[in-house]
Amino acid sequence: MVNENQWCFAWPAGRKSTSGADRAALVRGAKWDPGFTITVSFLDGDPTVQERVRAVAQQWVAPGMANLTLEFRRETNTLIRISFNYSGSWSTIGTTCRQVTNRAEPTMNYGWLDPSSSDEEVERVVLHEFGHALGLIHEHQNPGGTIHWNRRQVIEELSGPPNNWPLEVIEHNMFEPYDQRETNFTALDPQSIMMYPIPRSWTTDGFSVGLNSQLSTQDKAFIRQQYP
Repeated sequence: MVNENQWCFAWPAGRKSTSGADRAALVRGAKWDPGFTITVSFLDGDPTVQERVRAVAQQWVAPGMANLTLEFRRETNTLIRISFNYSGSWSTIGTTCRQVTNRAEPTMNYGWLDPSSSDEEVERVVLHEFGHALGLIHEHQNPGGTIHWNRRQVIEELSGPPNNWPLEVIEHNMFEPYDQRETNFTALDPQSIMMYPIPRSWTTDGFSVGLNSQLSTQDKAFIRQQYP
């Protein structure tokens, strides 16, 4: 039902898990200082796709948004380093990228973006991953909201192909909310760019979410509040 390449795995550096064992609220300990300049570079990739990624990422720090600067550089001695060469889509969370000290190692990856990718797909994926880079976690694990999961159905689908996730990964990546003491959060926002797609069959009350591709009103308000 879900292509494994369409799942994002956010990970606090130092506890990397490409199987998705780590999990929009914002992790307090991973916040940047307001006004900070975050340096970014590309380790590889098609130049036209790089330019599209660069343009979309700036939405988070546009006038009236987060009081941060994304400074893209040619050299790779940067805080965020982007690759297109690995499987799936993933990013470190906020300032934990500093723990990835090997400058040849990416802190963010776009495994399926290429010159044929639609504008909507690029926007959806890049906004999501740069949300993680600013400290945001997946919205379905926001401690400010409750999703009534059909646990049996979720486990059945994600434990089989093409994902083949073990039970502990499903439990940790889907069902466990983040600790309220570690996060700044608001009420659950189904329209958030940080929300996973959730089929109706995965819940007991008919709740569902599609593929969000734009920043929601709450995303914008929240990031302004976190980085005034």
